[in-house]
Amino acid sequence: MKEKTWVEDVNRSIYDVKNEEKDVYRLKAGLTPEIVSQISDEKHDPQWMREFRQKSLQIYNEIPVPDWGPSIEGLNMDKIATYVRTNTNMKANWEDVPEDIKKTFDLLGIPQAERESLAGVGAQYDSELVYHNVKAEVAAQGVVYTDMESALTGEYADMVKSHFMKLVPPRDHKFAALHGAVWSGGSFVYVPPGVKVDIPLQSYFRLNAPGAGQFEHTLIIVDEGADLHFIEGCSAPKYNVANLHAGCVELFVGKNARLRYSTIENWSKNMYNLNTKRARVEAGGKIEWVSGSFGSHVSYLYPMSVLAGDGARAEFTGVTFAGKGQNLDTGAKMMHLAPNTSSYMNTRSISKGGGISTFRSSVTVMPKAKHSKSSVSCQSLMLDRISRSDTIPAMDIRTSDADIGHEAKIGRISDDAVFYLMSRGIPEDEARAMIVSGFADNVSKELPVEYAVEMNNLIRLEMKGSIG
Repeated sequence: MKEKTWVEDVNRSIYDVKNEEKDVYRLKAGLTPEIVSQISDEKHDPQWMREFRQKSLQIYNEIPVPDWGPSIEGLNMDKIATYVRTNTNMKANWEDVPEDIKKTFDLLGIPQAERESLAGVGAQYDSELVYHNVKAEVAAQGVVYTDMESALTGEYADMVKSHFMKLVPPRDHKFAALHGAVWSGGSFVYVPPGVKVDIPLQSYFRLNAPGAGQFEHTLIIVDEGADLHFIEGCSAPKYNVANLHAGCVELFVGKNARLRYSTIENWSKNMYNLNTKRARVEAGGKIEWVSGSFGSHVSYLYPMSVLAGDGARAEFTGVTFAGKGQNLDTGAKMMHLAPNTSSYMNTRSISKGGGISTFRSSVTVMPKAKHSKSSVSCQSLMLDRISRSDTIPAMDIRTSDADIGHEAKIGRISDDAVFYLMSRGIPEDEARAMIVSGFADNVSKELPVEYAVEMNNLIRLEMKGSIG
């Protein structure tokens, strides 16, 4: 089979599968106290959550739309359905999942990934999880991996209440408040002290309904000395109306614990991706973010690490591809609160066909964070004259006893490098593909390609095929 080297050759057909909305319960579009109350009724919320949702809605109405990033004028909340669910309960057996939904996830490789390389899988379709399973040997270690609704009303209710939206409070920004009001679905993970989960857990989020929003909440607590790799995959078919993703991820990394959180996002180009992710790391702990952003019309995405304990560490490794019609505003934030903390950002961005890629980094070192270190490296590659790439660093250093570095490079493919490869008998398009692939190699090799099965082919094709 001919190896594809052009972005136009990438086959999105498996991601663009659309299921007819049948046997679907869908709240009317818009955002009102009555709609939020209906969501509470659907979710059987405890009283504190009902009040939390309504308060978040009030905050949402008070906070203005951000005016500093890509335009989101095309997003009209009056036309977004905040809750859509299929007429099925969550299943623990794959064969019990309704056939049309099962077919979609089969095409994306979810059951195959679970069989071959995952310790547990959760699959969310629109607003609700439709499938969830965890391997017996992992459960025997005391690891809890369940849907957020079960955790909210079950034996872990107190743990959820004490952690829910404590890292990302509703007043953080307008779409955090929106999330607090209408969140639905998502995963809850708890890893007990000292437990090391050898193979990853994965959640996959699929938004099928046109004109809808997905607002899943992921809450992960990795206790002292524990270790976990969690993978998140996202996709949606393309429609001619706006869709919205405003999820929230809260990660708590205990003393001397480690968490790797990997994300492969392949939203369609009618998606507004306004996601919020944040981690708090205690003494000696480590958070590793690995992020691949390949889709959406507009993205605002800046995972934040709060280094709260002595010697806490954070790493962010990311690759972003912005093609025609895409404006991806991404980056990361590091907050050093304690001494001897360290952070490292290493990103690559590629823009093509008029796509706009913006990288924002934020490093804050507080007065008590003495002997801290932070390094930021961001490189951007533009593949034609109509694309754009910007780097916007921000540093707030409040102690003189810190080691801080920043490096940024923006450029185009070298004609000399292309000529050299062509002189070795390599066709021009393949030569350019090789250069782009090499440019992103140090990032792409960190992506969980052996586990995020449904995204692997797309990543390889876009790394090879980002030619203009």
